[in-house]
Amino acid sequence: MAVLSEIEEDELDEEPGEVIESAPPQKLGEERQLTSNSPIKKKLLKIGHGWETPNFSDHVTLHYVGTLLDGTKLGSTRDSDSPVTFTLGQGELYAGLDDGIVTMKKGEVALFTLPAVESGSIPQDSNSVVQFEVELVSWITVVDVCKDGRIIKKIMEKGKGNDRPGDLDEVLVKYQVALEAGTVVAETPEGGVEFYVNDGHLLPRLPKVIMTMTRGEKAELIVQPQYAFGEKGREAGSGFRSIPPDSMLYINIELVSFKPVINVTGDFTVIKKIFKEGEGAFTANEGANVTVRYTAMLEDGTVFEKRGIDETQPLKFVTDEEQVITGLDRAVATMKKGERAIISIHPDYAFGNVEVKQDLAIVPPGSKVVYDIEMVDFIKEKAPWELNSNEKIKVAERKKEEGNLLFKSGKYQRAAKKYDKAADFVSRDGSLGDDEEKLAKSLRVSCWLNGAACCLKLNDFPGAIKLCTQVLDVEFHNVKALYRRAQAYIETEDFLLADVDIKKALEVDPQNREVKVLKMKLKQLQADSDKKDAKLYESMFAPKTKRLKVEKEEDEVVKMDMGNVGDSAAPSDGLIFDSR
Repeated sequence: MAVLSEIEEDELDEEPGEVIESAPPQKLGEERQLTSNSPIKKKLLKIGHGWETPNFSDHVTLHYVGTLLDGTKLGSTRDSDSPVTFTLGQGELYAGLDDGIVTMKKGEVALFTLPAVESGSIPQDSNSVVQFEVELVSWITVVDVCKDGRIIKKIMEKGKGNDRPGDLDEVLVKYQVALEAGTVVAETPEGGVEFYVNDGHLLPRLPKVIMTMTRGEKAELIVQPQYAFGEKGREAGSGFRSIPPDSMLYINIELVSFKPVINVTGDFTVIKKIFKEGEGAFTANEGANVTVRYTAMLEDGTVFEKRGIDETQPLKFVTDEEQVITGLDRAVATMKKGERAIISIHPDYAFGNVEVKQDLAIVPPGSKVVYDIEMVDFIKEKAPWELNSNEKIKVAERKKEEGNLLFKSGKYQRAAKKYDKAADFVSRDGSLGDDEEKLAKSLRVSCWLNGAACCLKLNDFPGAIKLCTQVLDVEFHNVKALYRRAQAYIETEDFLLADVDIKKALEVDPQNREVKVLKMKLKQLQADSDKKDAKLYESMFAPKTKRLKVEKEEDEVVKMDMGNVGDSAAPSDGLIFDSR
């Protein structure tokens, strides 16, 4: 297939031989220029198969008949009925003809008219043209794997699908390694060899090759010495015969299969290896009602629980509701229906450092656990766009109440997610009527305020500022939003903006006790900050002996101030929670 990934975007319109995407498909018998600025014309004589076309550097096999306009033959493969094979892009057949061949599909026949190249058999006339009738029999895709010519891959048999292994995946590979003279120096067992891509195998650059392959693909590799064993070569051993220095290697390789490996948490504490691909494109995701069957084991293979296996009932639970251990919860949310996987879970996402008695065995403290699990079925939570206005409001109210319970239990991270989801269900998208929009607005504001309270508890001060600002964009006089944003500004030492919010809050509610307390705290912090600035300024111009004394006093003031800030950092309960 023609690939233009290495061409600059601003050059795409001028690439020789490119079929203009906006042009309609060429009809049988129709003649047209390859591009608006190309001197080459193409007449379609027979429609080809599929949609793929060869690329420059591919090895094409074709029949051709070349003639002048008066019928004089320039060459033909039809006389011997033996097609010719050559590398596209090097002008081996005729100058300029390769630009036409890269537009052809397998089995296609086309007549190309192009300017003649002066030679003994062609008159030296600038107006002379030649014609080539070409049938594209087949081609072998050639890939410059490292883009430097040192590993060339010829695809001898295409694989299935478009999926390629990632660097974490486990692959099953067969290969045979030979020297230029044909001596085989290494070979896998009949069933192949299995390894993780990022662990490497055989050659340092082999993982890069494997990540270009699809399941079942067979290829021939030509590996230059620099990417093989270099000037040192390799001594015999570990299944290898000796390899002389500076040896080029010829490798026949097949990617038999691979098992995708997913880093679920992003920090390698929960790893999912897929043994059987699931159905469709959708995963369970958060909030789904799932049904799974599994065997749960310790690292040494000791089984401590079975569900849906050996006459036990499958497990049903709702994801993201802490009904199972965190690692299992997070991994199941990424699974498709019918998918089977092995999930390895670090103790931090499993049972932690406590001993847990399970159905079939005890899980010791600090145990890594493994689940051989299959997603039997799941029902995803409906998205906002799938609900009517009344349903959206009911879901938002329910999620807000769930968030309230989590907040009161000290589960601020999960509470924040509930508030965020609740607000999403009643977002201002124009689908709600006037009365419904009033209720939706109240819900949004309430969820944003409670979400800001969660952020303050989690020390996510930018998050608190953002949510409070959203509230103030629709209710500029909201005292809770001004109060919480002022708290966040104080924690980020933006005293000027904190002072502005406190003054606005007191204008709306002059007797508000919590805001008055926050004002006093800010005043003290500003005084302390001014004192430190004054001492620092003084020390910059003081004699050296005096400066040392000032610096010592300043350290003591800073320690005392940090203690005061710590004591007053926890916000008062009076304005923390919004349950309306």
